[in-house]
Amino acid sequence: MRASVKVGPGLFPFAALALVVAACAAKAPPPPAVVPPRMALLGCPADMVLAGDFCMDRYEAYVVEVDAHGNERAHSPFEVVDGLKVRAKNTEGVFPQAYISQVQARAACADAGKRLCTADEFEFACSGGSPKDNDYPYGGHVHMPGYCNEGKGSQMVRFFGPDAHAWTSDNFNDPRLNQAPGSLAKTGAFPKCVSAFGVHDCVGNLHEWGSDPPDKRGTCRFRGGFYGDAEVNGHGCKYVTQAHGPGYHDYSTGFRCCADASAT
Repeated sequence: MRASVKVGPGLFPFAALALVVAACAAKAPPPPAVVPPRMALLGCPADMVLAGDFCMDRYEAYVVEVDAHGNERAHSPFEVVDGLKVRAKNTEGVFPQAYISQVQARAACADAGKRLCTADEFEFACSGGSPKDNDYPYGGHVHMPGYCNEGKGSQMVRFFGPDAHAWTSDNFNDPRLNQAPGSLAKTGAFPKCVSAFGVHDCVGNLHEWGSDPPDKRGTCRFRGGFYGDAEVNGHGCKYVTQAHGPGYHDYSTGFRCCADASAT
């Protein structure tokens, strides 16, 4: 036998109203995620990620050679690109292009409809949008050995001995350097070396040329360190080398491209 509840005449309107409110609250859908209007309208090519209001390649670049008719053919990432027209590409699981100068990297990005990244763009994307809070793509200010491909020391000593004064430009561009075991890694091979935006290998693997113009000494900058070291000239995302002109290249110099985000 079910118990009955008697509601006095004065209480009925309030009880009924409470039941209606409860029923509506139970059926109401959750509020939609708040997306800033401008950001919601920006997009990037499939091989890039949106980092703030610009696009950046997911991975360090490799290049293909382009002939006079626009046809592409493969180029070894262990060989210089001197005298060649090359186009930048990026994907997971390939060796990125080293042995490339800032001038050559800029041209390769331009041929792909992109550009070299600015200093601020590199640090912003590498740090997941928080340069003050993060020195590393995996977050924070504490260096975690093995998270990125770095800290392995100089290949030059291994192949050409400890006397740096005896090293030549040909030595620095020897294709054996990045093919030795434990040196250059394929893109995305270090899964913890990725920023919150989904940008891989900004720290270590290869130095990355930026768009900075030459300073008064004629030197430009590359960032992020390489597999030999990513701590001496700054920590991780803040690592900057500024000792070489725009035409310089060696086994440690690589790049990736950026682009302005487009309206979708």
